Parts: sequence; structure tokens; C-alpha cells
Amino acid sequence: MTDNVREIALYDLPYGRKAELREIQFEGGMNMLRLVLREGKRITQVDLDADVAGAIAAEMQAWTKEQS
Repeated sequence: MTDNVREIALYDLPYGRKAELREIQFEGGMNMLRLVLREGKRITQVDLDADVAGAIAAEMQAWTKEQS
């Protein structure tokens, strides 16, 4: 099984952590947004569908507006 992966963004986070966003296209044609969090040797991957990714993005944007 070969999935197509497109790197979208890489972020350096506080305390030496990193976050990556990748688009994953599975063989059946389903697209997901993969969030990869790296903390030292620990790696956490979460696949998000478009609805959940949009909801998270909206909440993050609302939070950033509150900070200014």
C-alpha cells in the first residue's frame, strides 16, 4: 500500500518541540491532514478529516484574536 504524502508546513515550537502538517492521500482517494508532533524521541501522529481540521483551525484563529 503506497500513500501519497505532501509536506505542507514545519513549525519549531517552544521547548525544542516540532510540529509538522502533511497531506496524506490514501490509495482509495481519501485525503487527510496529518499532524505530527515531535518531542524528543516521542512522536505523535493524528490524521484529521477536513471538517475536524477546519473546526480546529477556527478555534485556533479565535484564540489568536483574543491574544492581541
